[in-house]
Parts: sequence; structure tokens; C-alpha cells
Amino acid sequence: MLDFSNKTFLITGAATGIGLATTKYVLQYGARVIMADMNIDGLKKEAAALDPTGKTAIPRKLDVSSSKECDALLKEIRESFGGFDNLVHCAGIYPRGTIEEMTDDDWRKLMAVNLDGTFYLCRAALPVMRDGGSFVLSASVAGHRGSYARSAYSASKGAVLAFMHSLAIEAGPRNIRANCVSPGTIITGMTIGLIQERKESMLAATPLGRFGAPEETASVIAFLSSSMASFVSGETIHVNGGMYMD
Repeated sequence: MLDFSNKTFLITGAATGIGLATTKYVLQYGARVIMADMNIDGLKKEAAALDPTGKTAIPRKLDVSSSKECDALLKEIRESFGGFDNLVHCAGIYPRGTIEEMTDDDWRKLMAVNLDGTFYLCRAALPVMRDGGSFVLSASVAGHRGSYARSAYSASKGAVLAFMHSLAIEAGPRNIRANCVSPGTIITGMTIGLIQERKESMLAATPLGRFGAPEETASVIAFLSSSMASFVSGETIHVNGGMYMD
């Protein structure tokens, strides 16, 4: 049975989608969650709905592409809570653009958020995370097989997968685990444009014949963050209805 009593999570991208679903999921098992997102107004609204007292759902504005903001938030977590136990990194962007259409600025902006932000956040988090903790990073099926008109996104997620392996190696001596989830087509605000564009072909390519819900990824993230996965590190779990199989 899941039990996150006395555990503190930092969840990025927590205002919407998988990040919000994961926040809701772990809160019901006793966790305290620092909810981080760029959308501070939406974040505060969701946090207040989850916990009006502000004791277990704590909203904080964070731009992961800023190393200073990542450092500042983790410093606050150390000072306020003495450390934390689980990082779930869901923040990211998903713009459309073929290789020929993508500008230098488009490429750099996406990498700044999806890849640089992963590095900045994990670097700041590692010395603040308690021994025995866990990183769960959000990759994507696109990081394994590519995706039409989303080459930069695919490249960033492929890099996140490789980064996770090194993180697992370096953090292992402290019994800190690092894993990824690789969602397929999950119905969120981020993917709605893609679903509208390619619905029929994507459904045809998915053996389960449907798209996923954020909660179906959240449950896998919760498992990886829990003691039930205490000997699982350096792994990726695909949550895509069979669209991609290792």
C-alpha cells in the first residue's frame, strides 16, 4: 500500500496535466507537496482547492529554465523543511515545428526549458534531497522514436532519458533512485493540438485504442516514488497504451 506520510515532494508543472494529477494522487496518501509552476495564478487556485490551510499543498512560482530560480527554491526547501524526499519533474513545453520551420530561437527556448531546466533542477535538488529519496523525470515516447514536426521536443526528451541514467549512477551511493516515465498520448492541454491534428492515425497506432488520462501516468509516478519501487533505478516505464514497446 502506498504511504507518503512524512514525505515531502517537489512537483514541477503542477498547475495542470500530469503534474497536477500526480500532486492530487500523492496527497491522498499523506504527502506534503511543494507545487511549482510558471503559472502562479492557476497554481494558487489549484493548491487552495486541494488544501485551504496551505500546509500540504504549497504553491511556488518557478521557471525551470532559470538556474537562479531553481537554486533559490531548493534553498527555501532546505531552510523551511530541512530537505525533501521526492522530485517529480513534469514541467516542459511542446511547440510544433518541422526541422525546416524551426528557428534558432525556437530550438534554444525549448532546450532551455526541457533539457537545461532538468539539469538545473536536479543539480539544485541533489544536495537537498534526503538519502533514500527519488527522482522521477518525465520523458516521452517521442524521446524513443521521434515525432513528426517535433524534432526539438524529441531530442530534448531523448537527452532527459540519457541524463536520468547518469543521475541514477551518481545518486546511487546515497540510496537515491532516478527513473523516467515516458507517456504516450495523454489528454492534457499540452497535447490537445496534436490529438486534433492526428487523432485517427494515433488511435490506430495504439493497441489499447484510446488516449490516456493524466491520472494513469500519475499512478505510475507514485509507484516509482514509493518504497514499492525501492530497488528500481535507472529505468523507464512506458505509459502509452502499447504505442511504443521496448
